[in-house]
Amino acid sequence: MDKIDHVLVIDDDRGIRELVGDYLEKNGMRVSLAANGREMRQVLEGGAPDLIVLDLMLPGEDGLVLCRDLRAGKHRATPFAVRELLARVRAVLRRTRMLPPGMQVTETANILAFGDWRLDTTARHLLDSEGTMVALSGAEYRLLRVFLDHPQRVLTRDQLLNLTQGRQADAFDRSIDLLVSRLRQRLRDVAREPRYIKTLRSEGYVFSAAVTAVDGPGQ
Repeated sequence: MDKIDHVLVIDDDRGIRELVGDYLEKNGMRVSLAANGREMRQVLEGGAPDLIVLDLMLPGEDGLVLCRDLRAGKHRATPFAVRELLARVRAVLRRTRMLPPGMQVTETANILAFGDWRLDTTARHLLDSEGTMVALSGAEYRLLRVFLDHPQRVLTRDQLLNLTQGRQADAFDRSIDLLVSRLRQRLRDVAREPRYIKTLRSEGYVFSAAVTAVDGPGQ
């Protein structure tokens, strides 16, 4: 009897978590779900899965840190096509079976593309359509990463503060508005008719452009 591949899906968004899990199960895989690092470790206590689908922006713990700890993983920006995800999951599993015992595969996309822009998440470089690098401060980079990891999803000011500053965030701090304004300038986004970062009155902000994760040079 053929072995059934075991996939662990880690995402704090319940809807995405269950959507991916249901789709993979319907395509013949055994699936475990986790909303955070604690639940992930509980699953791992029962045995290592064949592959992990990991959201980078987990509450309380950085997904990249978890990925480095595991030394295995697969991540991409959302929303995404589940058929494409299934194809990539199967591709990684095929590569894993070809490796010697104990060796692991890590597949990560280090370029996030949106509109006329590309963000190199390894070098932390923002590149325009002509390949010209646009400098970002540390705070601007963190905010852009949050938006790119949560595209087309409403994020409140408090959520943006927590995701960019963590425990240092002040619930009454409105500096996030200034930071959004600076990031819009970097992206040459017009506030009155924004192409990328839209303001939702009394709600927060939404990154409206589609985001695609691609492999960069040398990947």
